[in-house]
Amino acid sequence: MVFPDWVWASGEESSDPLVHHPDPDGGGMLTTRVDQLGDSGHLERMDADCRDVAAAGATVLRYGMPWARTEVSPGVYDWSLWDRALAAAEAAGVEVVVDLCHFGLPEHLCGPGSAHRGFTDPAWVDAFLRYVEAFLARYREPRWFTPVNEPTTTAFCSASWGAWNDGVSGAEDYGRALVLCELADALAAAAIRADRPAAFPGAEALQIPAAVHPDRADEADQQISRWFAALDLRVGHDLDPAAEDLLAGVPDAWLERLAPVADPTGIVAGHDLYPVSVHPYGAVGSDPVELTIEDRVGAWESLARRCAERYGLPIWVAETSNLGLDPADGPAWLAALAAACGRLRGDGVDVRGICWYSRGDQRDWDTALVPPAGEITRVGLYDMDRRPRPAFDAFRDAATAGAPPPRPGPSPGA
Repeated sequence: MVFPDWVWASGEESSDPLVHHPDPDGGGMLTTRVDQLGDSGHLERMDADCRDVAAAGATVLRYGMPWARTEVSPGVYDWSLWDRALAAAEAAGVEVVVDLCHFGLPEHLCGPGSAHRGFTDPAWVDAFLRYVEAFLARYREPRWFTPVNEPTTTAFCSASWGAWNDGVSGAEDYGRALVLCELADALAAAAIRADRPAAFPGAEALQIPAAVHPDRADEADQQISRWFAALDLRVGHDLDPAAEDLLAGVPDAWLERLAPVADPTGIVAGHDLYPVSVHPYGAVGSDPVELTIEDRVGAWESLARRCAERYGLPIWVAETSNLGLDPADGPAWLAALAAACGRLRGDGVDVRGICWYSRGDQRDWDTALVPPAGEITRVGLYDMDRRPRPAFDAFRDAATAGAPPPRPGPSPGA
């Protein structure tokens, strides 16, 4: 199923990892299940929130109920939240990109009392495939899927930084988690393709070097190579030499299982781009380089061209907002990003849309949920009280005006 030539989209933030953090009362470390959907009030306001997405001009919604809330015990599913959510989106007239795993696992696969470690343990992959198959059997309408959201963020926070889920930290742990995330995504996509025509608009966090000093060029290239590794694994592309060490601790059997399903069919490469995604690589010891909005968007535009050449896949901006800037800067950020998409499309780069993420403000996202203090991160089209933020008018105006210029020539890919 072809993903549209262009979409204006939004998303509903549904992160639910286990977060390991210091006890504010000094009692050592705590493990807390984050509940972004509950904390934002969305579970009580599904219908109204989906209507608000449509009112902003979005026709597509990245949307998913947490796996942990659905698989209440091994192989036992409570579909009530999914039933409500998909009905609310349909009533509002927005089509859903189904988000099936957004940083969290069910209790029996991770955390206190579980026999499994989490994202570094292959047990979750087969459990996820069973969940996907159960979802497909129940819901016949969805045609766009992001099976596993942001594999690099999931792997980094769970198995390199170690603040989420598995709570481990090491280069080999990161590589194992990343491969298993890509394996789960690829197996799910294969099951979905076997069941129905579908497309797979992805979502992957970006970390982009900018203002690179010549002395740090190799460092910047290594950063990009290690970011490329996620999609390389997913589509069967060779890793760059600078990223090959990520596989040092990965069992051959996992890679052998991934190889036959590392299929690019239907993929729209997702770029999760925020102002904080772009980092200056100035000379060592020099004063920090100040990056403008244009600098940041320009760095992404260059990366997008490299991705198009490397993979030959469509691209979409699967997440963006003013994260790292004041909400008042949201319209300028969106305008610069839309202009870059127009330039890319005019040059034949197959860019398919922009998703403002998310509909509402998020909590603790500027600190990657650590600690889960409930502090509001002001990035939504709407604030927590459902009042429009400055980005709302800019987004609605852009969506009403339509897409950037059409691409010349035939469109490949999804």
